[in-house]
Amino acid sequence: MAFSGVLKTLFRSSNLGSTTRNFSLVSSQVSNHTAKWMQDSSKKSPMELINEVPPIKVEGRIVACEGDSDPALGHPIEFICLDLKEPAVCKYCGLRYVQEHHH
Repeated sequence: MAFSGVLKTLFRSSNLGSTTRNFSLVSSQVSNHTAKWMQDSSKKSPMELINEVPPIKVEGRIVACEGDSDPALGHPIEFICLDLKEPAVCKYCGLRYVQEHHH
């Protein structure tokens, strides 16, 4: 959905005549970038990198994830409920949180 919004913005801001040409231009640039990135098997995917981070233990039932302590590198604040036994995952950055129980 966000990708289609980016394409619509590119279409509106472009001075090229046909939106069909614009779409194919953007599409080929994305495809070329993805293909180049996928060729290097020594690099880990973003999901592999984020999965290496262990779940973050917190004391409360609700956590506010910002993605990073530096606002320029983070994302909008997401409040995450930790009532379930499984770690809760931030929809923006993939960080996992789990409630630390004190018994």
